[in-house]
Amino acid sequence: MNIAAYVRVSGQRQVQTQTIEQQLERLQIYCQCKNWFWEDVQIFRDDGYSGASLKRPGLDRLRDQVGRAIFDRVLITAPDRLARKYVHQVLLVEELERGGCQVEFVEHPMSQDPHDQLLLQIRGAVAEYERTLIAERMRRGRLQKFRAGTMLPWSRPPYGYRLDPDHPRDPSGVRLQEPEAIHVAEIFAYYLEEGHGLEQLAKHLHQLGIPTPNGKSYWSLTTLRDMLRNPVYAGTVYAGRERVVAKHRRFSPLQPIGRRSSTQETPSQEWIVVGQVPAIVSQEQFDWVQAKLADNLHFARRNNTSHQYLLRALVSCGLCHLSCLARTSSGHAYYVCRGKQGPIRSRREECCHARFIPVEQLDTLVWQDLCEVLQHPVVIEQALQRAQAGAWLPQELQARRTQVRKARNTLCGQLERLTEAYLADAFPLGEYKRRRQDVEQRLVAVEMQASQIEASVQQHMELASITGSINEFCQRMNRGLSQATFEQKRQLVELLVDRVVVTMDEVEIRYVIPTSPRNEQVRFCHLLTDYSGAKWPVRVMIFRFCSYFLLVIAIFDCST
Repeated sequence: MNIAAYVRVSGQRQVQTQTIEQQLERLQIYCQCKNWFWEDVQIFRDDGYSGASLKRPGLDRLRDQVGRAIFDRVLITAPDRLARKYVHQVLLVEELERGGCQVEFVEHPMSQDPHDQLLLQIRGAVAEYERTLIAERMRRGRLQKFRAGTMLPWSRPPYGYRLDPDHPRDPSGVRLQEPEAIHVAEIFAYYLEEGHGLEQLAKHLHQLGIPTPNGKSYWSLTTLRDMLRNPVYAGTVYAGRERVVAKHRRFSPLQPIGRRSSTQETPSQEWIVVGQVPAIVSQEQFDWVQAKLADNLHFARRNNTSHQYLLRALVSCGLCHLSCLARTSSGHAYYVCRGKQGPIRSRREECCHARFIPVEQLDTLVWQDLCEVLQHPVVIEQALQRAQAGAWLPQELQARRTQVRKARNTLCGQLERLTEAYLADAFPLGEYKRRRQDVEQRLVAVEMQASQIEASVQQHMELASITGSINEFCQRMNRGLSQATFEQKRQLVELLVDRVVVTMDEVEIRYVIPTSPRNEQVRFCHLLTDYSGAKWPVRVMIFRFCSYFLLVIAIFDCST
């Protein structure tokens, strides 16, 4: 019997107090009582991860291995160690059981009895209520302390300040840190000088040899902007300046999504005054800096529309995966990789060796290829037919399909060998029934998992229904292509082109074809769709090397 154990603690304080070791000790005692070898138990642990989220590395590894029918049993001390939300508990227990894995809670043993199931539901609801209640009390308690001026809104002080080591959250213990405070004063004074911007400021600090707060040699423009906008340097500490919001855009089309949340600045009327600390700059000087930042915002490169670039903000470098900027110099326009602009803007020590990309040539190439795709939708139909025939399936889905088939064949072989051993009088009838029932239960779980995988395969194969909508969309877009103005071309490119990746002489165009009218309203780049975890069938994406062949087709759900 293959057994796994899962343990979890939420915070670093619990990690330091050895509560995971206490959970492991209870699980070890439980295995000894069941006459199971603890040395054969594979342990999955999450140190410092909240039970309110399913995004945990240890839990992910356990779910992946259970999906491959590796374990027969999972041991957990209590349901709240698996998840804090009852919905998550039910989801995980059902998923593990579908993988042929029985879940056992050591402190609260459960069976299929309706009373035990009801008790599990009640405990899950109580655990979720308890977590919500604690979080709300902590939030209101923090707000009261902020308003009373007895608690700082940050545990890590801003650059130029230090905290009282004995009372790190006490506002009265904030002190200036030399020479960092002198550097902050230099940053404000230099930025206010005529003709100086953030980029000139970053170069100035590098020339002076002033390291960043993280000890790096090159200052980030974002770091400098955040420092210049922080009112603490004028002597006032505010709480509630930012709030966590869901991320609405991908950070990079060529990189994984990463975190799905970001921060957003709240209106100044909602800020809470915590208290006063030693000021590094005067309030008048701070206000001048805010006015200059707001004024310089209008001169940002993204607001420069003096030149027309059809693929503005849509081109990426295939060598370093950074975005390309549009630049016009001496009458010649180019898309230039951000990695060629030096370490201040690229945040990389080495310069990218990509070539300058002529704007006119690339714009013409992409527009001609886009017109060809719209005028000849048979290219998309052929790719859909290949997908329907099974020529394309996600690699992970293919692997899971193969693993489940192997597990089913293995269990069927075990049933045959078990019957042959019983007929040879290797063990009595009672032992045969017990062993056969155990193998049959695992086989049923594998069969259920196989049916779910086949359903997913059918979803990827049933693409013919969207062919008609794609043809209708191409016909509508095809009207007036030859007379389209630059603004109309730009609007169509933003809708249909997700990214143009240029790698030396190769150009890869990633098209996104909406499959319904409601998906024609939002640009694909504004969606948090990850290529590795997309669902079907709201949009069709085509990866196309425009110079020679159609590479692959993928299906994306815009709701992710």
